[in-house]
Amino acid sequence: MKGNLYFSNLLLIIMTGLLISCGPAVPKFDSYLDYPEYHGDLWPEFSPEKSTFKVWSPTATAVDLHFYEKGEGGSPVETISMLKSNEKNGLWKLVVNGNQEGRFYTYQVHIGKEMLEETPGIYAQAVGVNGKRAQVIDLTKTNPEGWEADKRPLLARPNDIILYELHVRDVTISETSGSQYPGKFLGLVEKGTKSPEGLATGIDHIKEMGVTHVHLLPAFDYRSVDESKLDEPQFNWGYDPQNYNVPEGSYATNPYEPAVRIREFKEMVKGFHEKGIRVVLDVVYNHTGFTDEANFNLESPGYYYRHNEDGTFSDASACGNETASEHPMMRKYIIESCKYWAKEYHLDGFRFDLMAIHDIETMNQLSAELKEIDPSIYVYGEGWNAAASPLPADEQALKINTTQLTDVAAFSDDMRDAVKGSVFYDEESGYIGGQFDLKESIKFGIVGAIQHDQINYNKINYSKAPWANKPSQCVNYVSCHDNQTLYDKLKIANPKASEATIQKLDRLAATMILTSQGVPFLHAGSEMLRTKGGEHNSYNKPDAINQIDWNWKSQHQDIVSYYKGLIQLRKNHPAFRMLTAEMIQNNLEFMDTPEAVVAYKISNYANLDEWKEIIVIFNADAGQQTINLPRGYWSLVGDGKQIKERGIKREVREVKVPAHTAYILRAE
Repeated sequence: MKGNLYFSNLLLIIMTGLLISCGPAVPKFDSYLDYPEYHGDLWPEFSPEKSTFKVWSPTATAVDLHFYEKGEGGSPVETISMLKSNEKNGLWKLVVNGNQEGRFYTYQVHIGKEMLEETPGIYAQAVGVNGKRAQVIDLTKTNPEGWEADKRPLLARPNDIILYELHVRDVTISETSGSQYPGKFLGLVEKGTKSPEGLATGIDHIKEMGVTHVHLLPAFDYRSVDESKLDEPQFNWGYDPQNYNVPEGSYATNPYEPAVRIREFKEMVKGFHEKGIRVVLDVVYNHTGFTDEANFNLESPGYYYRHNEDGTFSDASACGNETASEHPMMRKYIIESCKYWAKEYHLDGFRFDLMAIHDIETMNQLSAELKEIDPSIYVYGEGWNAAASPLPADEQALKINTTQLTDVAAFSDDMRDAVKGSVFYDEESGYIGGQFDLKESIKFGIVGAIQHDQINYNKINYSKAPWANKPSQCVNYVSCHDNQTLYDKLKIANPKASEATIQKLDRLAATMILTSQGVPFLHAGSEMLRTKGGEHNSYNKPDAINQIDWNWKSQHQDIVSYYKGLIQLRKNHPAFRMLTAEMIQNNLEFMDTPEAVVAYKISNYANLDEWKEIIVIFNADAGQQTINLPRGYWSLVGDGKQIKERGIKREVREVKVPAHTAYILRAE
């Protein structure tokens, strides 16, 4: 009897142990591409009668929904287990009856015996301070007055765009901005602000310049700024995403109340629209700020990322990870997130950080779906990676593959570094600083990276072939938030140049960008010789380095006026904004010039311009250059100091172009 009892007890212990150790079976898949897809809506849903919560997590064995009283601190006041779909599509869903408005919540995924950290969910639309918990929200209550009537400013075609890149904090954080909302969304659209000398700042200045689009550095919720300590100095560009579908709390007047950041972002967009200015958001879907602790990995571990052969995270972003846009649910996420910003926040365009990490098919599907919302939404990005990626090169949205992209544009680093010198080598001064072997690269930028018979592609600095099907796919620029400002680069690369010469070089560079085909892009403050003290990478540097000092505007009113004149000239004359490669090939002809000079003629009332013929001359030489003109009378409308469309003086057979100067002429 005792023996039988002993063996019975032993068997019970063994069986109980097996039950405890095994737990629920974790679904197994041979690869991430074998994961099931969910084709429905994954956004949280609210109504006064009920709220619906959803998580896609095929390997989860359980998912808990935790409710909290506040956006931070405290323990859950209620925890409910979510229900797994019977469709084997990876969906976990829960409908909670009654009005849940205002309740904070998180999800917690179980993988077998392992409980992952809590997450607000990758589709969170509202979050508390520092973005750790989501909130049930009625988005209609976040709309500012008149939001339903808000409309995108008129844009006939993408060639008409003039981009102006800014950081939300930089524009108004200096006392010289005169803003009552320094560093905030509201500060950007505050009307009537003045510099100490009484000149327009903020949105009034941006409107005054004549740009068509403001490009905001990342303004979604990023992790590097502690929103609970905004009384302490903090700065970051924001390329460390945390919650992709929520505005950044440090730019709001109250980061603790989720509705505030949403409403104030919308007020900002509306404010720009009322001034006739469109708004572009810099998006960073290529990597996340965290890796293991990122919201993607707290929902469906590993799936949203690419991996090396040994299973480690690959890192084409050089930030610790890279997302896998070719995975169906990541592609779905990128597209739905952009569409959400376009619809809910009325955004007019998207700039993709390290766009080549994404695959061509994803970018083309995104472009097509955004065009269905509004054909004028503009999509562009960096056509490169920061490091190697497992994604095959022929599938990457690289600059060289732009010809395979539909209505997606890329930045021209060819033009950027040809004009002023490589961003990677301080001593390189570019074509305008005497590197005349870059002449073909300048010509390539002028035609907007298309095919043109007068360009020797073997001599271009980076690209050895045209990469744009049409000029609107080429974004020409000489400076942006990355690397040194244009003014700083010119001073460092040309150490023996006088201040007067540096300013001439600046105006020459600006003229090259604003008279070239394609879409011009300006770094905010470049029009007033913005400096960061030579800083190369100011992503987390103090305001003293990053802020726009509005005293620069009064100190350099002549430069500001010249930039403004160039922008107006471009807007007034469609010849600088030709629509197709064929139009450029038929109407733009490069002239025979000395090595230090690039000159071209636009003919035939190009693109229905009122001017029959236009000549543009860039003299990069340290001395004067004499250029022969075609027969007839020519009116000088730009002399490197001013733009005067009615004419500065008449020229006939030749012009003597001063050193480091751009001349613009029209046939009389």
